[in-house]
Amino acid sequence: MAEYIDYGWRNGDIISNDFNKTHYKNITSADRDIAINALRGLLKKSEDYEIRNYAEQDDKTLQKFLFARKFVLEDSFELIKSYYAYRKRNPDIFRGLSLESSDIRKALENGLPGVLKDKDRKGRCVLLLTGNNWDCTSYSLLSIYRAMLFSLEQLTNEMHNQANGFVVIVDWTEFSYKQTLCLKPAVLRLMIEGLQDCFPARFKGIHFIGQPWYVDAALAVTKPFLKEEIKERIFSHGNNLSTLHEEVHKDILPAELGGEKPSYNPGSFLELLEEKNKINS
Repeated sequence: MAEYIDYGWRNGDIISNDFNKTHYKNITSADRDIAINALRGLLKKSEDYEIRNYAEQDDKTLQKFLFARKFVLEDSFELIKSYYAYRKRNPDIFRGLSLESSDIRKALENGLPGVLKDKDRKGRCVLLLTGNNWDCTSYSLLSIYRAMLFSLEQLTNEMHNQANGFVVIVDWTEFSYKQTLCLKPAVLRLMIEGLQDCFPARFKGIHFIGQPWYVDAALAVTKPFLKEEIKERIFSHGNNLSTLHEEVHKDILPAELGGEKPSYNPGSFLELLEEKNKINS
């Protein structure tokens, strides 16, 4: 415990549990700085030269990992290692992860993913994927995953999203059997591994609607790879939108999801990303 006190952790705010992990509570701006320095200190102390290099990441990046693991230092440290190890194992996924990549742009043009303008009542960012928009002859499931990772990289730059997490709604309405054949099991497993275990984002709910039986069958191969915590956050609503509205209120949802907002423009999130890119360039 003394090693964390060396970085300025106050005794009254340290909680030790049976797993000997170090938690931090009552997070303020000053506390975030202390926690970031503590995490950077752990990285610098690593015996692995490559991991020590991760300490050079800026404060905003390190903060993502702290929020993703609720400011548990040891878990945040392990997540950083998992994130960079995953990137190293899968260089093709992360190569050219930008709006300049034609496959990412095509996916975003179709709203895969899209992001609703308003947060839900718990302050969570809502991602929307409309399966029927996927032109699987033009780009692959891997491209959609790349677009998802690129989007999350941008969204997790906002501290609000780091703290409150994400809700994902996947609309399978009119998703064809032919499209289902493009849901490659190997890519689905890669997606689960990356988003579940290796990416600094908190997924608070995943909602499936309108899914036909053949989509359920295709997705069944992923269940053995899901942690119990994630399984408990997956909700299959079928055609019953009222159960979706119990979890994500219809006052922020587009009309096609039974909501009170206008129909969602699939390309709206891409337009927002392009505007931000112009400002930052």
